[in-house]
Amino acid sequence: MKQFFSIRHILCLFLLAAIIFAGVATYYKIEYWGFSFKPHERTDVWTVDAHISFKPTGEPIEISLSTPRVGDEYKILSEDAVADGYEIQKDEKNYRIMMKSKALKEKQNVYYRIMLYDNEDTIGKVKDSEKPKVQEVTYTDEQEEVMVKELWKLANKVEGNSSAERMIKLLNQEIPEPEVDAFLPVHKNQKVMAEKIISLLAAKKIPARVVRGVKLSEQRRAVPADLMLEVYEGSKWMIYNINTGAVGLPKDFVVFQRGGVSLLDVAGGTNSQVRFSVIKSVVSSFKMAGRRAKYENSRLFDYTIYNLPLHEQNTLKWLMIFPLGILLVVIMRNVIGISTMGTFTPMLVAMSLVKTGFIPGLICFGLIILFGLLIRTWLTKLNLLLVPRISAVVIFVILIMQILTIIGYQFDFKIAASAVFFPIIITAWIIERACITWEEEGAKNATKQIITTSIVAVVTYLVISNNYIRHIMFAFNEWNLVILIIVMLLGTYTGYRLTELKRFAPLMKDK
Repeated sequence: MKQFFSIRHILCLFLLAAIIFAGVATYYKIEYWGFSFKPHERTDVWTVDAHISFKPTGEPIEISLSTPRVGDEYKILSEDAVADGYEIQKDEKNYRIMMKSKALKEKQNVYYRIMLYDNEDTIGKVKDSEKPKVQEVTYTDEQEEVMVKELWKLANKVEGNSSAERMIKLLNQEIPEPEVDAFLPVHKNQKVMAEKIISLLAAKKIPARVVRGVKLSEQRRAVPADLMLEVYEGSKWMIYNINTGAVGLPKDFVVFQRGGVSLLDVAGGTNSQVRFSVIKSVVSSFKMAGRRAKYENSRLFDYTIYNLPLHEQNTLKWLMIFPLGILLVVIMRNVIGISTMGTFTPMLVAMSLVKTGFIPGLICFGLIILFGLLIRTWLTKLNLLLVPRISAVVIFVILIMQILTIIGYQFDFKIAASAVFFPIIITAWIIERACITWEEEGAKNATKQIITTSIVAVVTYLVISNNYIRHIMFAFNEWNLVILIIVMLLGTYTGYRLTELKRFAPLMKDK
């Protein structure tokens, strides 16, 4: 008895350790590899094309384009440049791509392409240890200085959480104040608005700078860079929408350039401009897991089943669901007390039902068992030896499957065509066991075992055919270790099964 309990205690410790290990592994896969509990999870991959065009002046050409920073708000899948005849270099320190060429005459069109994924909201993530310098404010006259003071008085009356937010909202009012009309030019755009707001913030000694980037939207073609405003508050830069005053870098915004450094510089050319186009594609999260692991400098992914070829992965998907099906059979037999024909016969039948379909498979299975029992009953009268008799049953089962398959093909019955997916030997053995039980224990017990075997097979089928469960058991296969310990713990259980409680109920009443 002491040995029994010591084994159980040891298994409980192993179970606790397995649960902790599986939980940590699951968290790691979700956090760093992008796995999900949902099947067919997809990752959005955005392709941003920057089209640079200009007219050469006849001098050597040098192009410098600001590029997104690795790891600021997203992960970079790939980046390249399409520029025939140009020498291309990447300035990793300053995050710029450089393209150089000899003197050319025709109008130039060069392209920079970057593919991004896993965009994140970066509110308050751009920090600066030292407070940046504020640009000096120079007023043209006293009237302008008075106007700036009046604007700040009006801004302080506007609702907002910061000075920058209140000022942006003031300048974008639908019905502007007279002071705002006088301050802003007649023809205003985002660039002019950003410059005006920066000058107003400078009057309050608040550092601010322009942020240029691209909004990720599928229908964007050949559009200029979008502008946002970055204001230094506390110890970090906060981004604001110039039109609304909303704080925070949107999840769908990619920053190309910050501050006074230009977005595009072209030497040896005139009328230069850059236009952006955005394309969205969808990639399986499993395919992106390797990229994410590489991004995190993790070599662990190389030694997992997810790095195998797709054919091997599809095979392992079914193997990963087997332990859960086995656990169900163990619970049905050892805890509930349901008797089946063979230990794992229901599991094999359930796997066959997955291939055939539930209703067609059940009907086909029933027909094979019915005809097989009739033939087995006839073979009993011939007094054949055990091995030849079972062999004859196997051959008859094959012939039955053949007949059903031919009928299914001729009449387009998918039910009959499903016959070929049932395991022949297991089906023949079920027929043999049913007949032996019929002869030894009667028709009632034989019918009962066939029905209970079918019930366990159906329950197992409902579990292993579920897309969510199959996905989870494959993506987080470390939980099979937990299932293993649970099965071993169930092996130490020697108490009453649920079906036996009713059987022994009169003894409890007598006691």
